[in-house]
Amino acid sequence: MPDRYAVFGNPISHSKSPQIHAEFARQTGQDLTYAAVLVALDGFAPAVDAFRVGDGRGINVTVPFKLEAFQYAQNLTERARHAQAVNTLIFDGISVLGDNTDGAGLVRDIEHNLGFKIAGKDVLLMGAGGAARGVLLPLLMCKPQSLTIANRTPQKAQDLAQHFAAHGTVRASDYVGLAGDRYDLVINATSSSLNDELPPLPPRIMAPGALAYDMMYGKGLTPFLAFAEANKAQTLADGLGMLVEQAAEAFYVWREVRPQTRPVIERLRKS
Repeated sequence: MPDRYAVFGNPISHSKSPQIHAEFARQTGQDLTYAAVLVALDGFAPAVDAFRVGDGRGINVTVPFKLEAFQYAQNLTERARHAQAVNTLIFDGISVLGDNTDGAGLVRDIEHNLGFKIAGKDVLLMGAGGAARGVLLPLLMCKPQSLTIANRTPQKAQDLAQHFAAHGTVRASDYVGLAGDRYDLVINATSSSLNDELPPLPPRIMAPGALAYDMMYGKGLTPFLAFAEANKAQTLADGLGMLVEQAAEAFYVWREVRPQTRPVIERLRKS
């Protein structure tokens, strides 16, 4: 019987994960099935229990269950502990390991697909919620020259900066405090693009050759990317590559095989 995997979420009908993992399995010759499972908002743990009893090998976890998955896991990877959220669960028949592949997916998209090396660069990360927390450790492991967390509520940014201070040069700011700064890499980890809004960035924040990265995908030229384009960012990117790369990282964690991602990204972008 093929090994069973799934993505759990609510809503879930929009998920591209089954398509992505089916392509990964085809590429690598892995014998597995992967389904999208709609889970009741109050039924995450029982749904995971049932999947495990049915010989499920692992699940991806999406909105709104990443915190519940963090609590469900019996053991955690370092990146999951720092993210305080889990998007990948691994079952070995005895225990449950929780991981977070979001940051690894972001970094791989930026460095391998976009060809932008983070080491030695000045990085601005907008937002201090779960999306930002999930990518901070992998970003710092790339050894940027500096990493600034900007948030409308500066205390939240300060809390994150203190939590990750041991891993690199991290500072916190509100948006007003960014005036006069310039950054090589600007990442939008806020929900602003969902609402067609723009965080209150000061002008001329993009350094020459800057990459502007919006974690949102499927929204076209978001207000943030339009702002970046008007302010002379050299490269604009959305989060589709991150979506595929975090899935590939989960696939690797489960199967110890790394699939090719570029063909999948190109196929999804065309569709």
